[in-house]
Amino acid sequence: MQGIPPIRSRRGPRRRKPGKLHADKGYDYHHLRRWLRQRGITPRIARKGIASSERLGRHRWAVERTASWLAGCRRLHRRYERKAEHFLGFVGLAAALIGYRRLTA
Repeated sequence: MQGIPPIRSRRGPRRRKPGKLHADKGYDYHHLRRWLRQRGITPRIARKGIASSERLGRHRWAVERTASWLAGCRRLHRRYERKAEHFLGFVGLAAALIGYRRLTA
């Protein structure tokens, strides 16, 4: 959360943090909710044993779909590169190829 760059907006100053955070039951801890609230971020975390995580699935699906597309690239399935710069370069290439395939399909 602390490494998120400023968010571009059409009008006004750039936001420094997201307005809310969606997460599944694996992140349902009191100290995490408190930490988010102290920073002005609304936690949208399903509660263990109480809330269903079905509604959060609408938001998570896009992230998991994209991660599965990246996992389809052999070089990214396991991190073979020793340097982070090289790995990020391959992620950028994979994202460009995935975008190109989506646009031409």
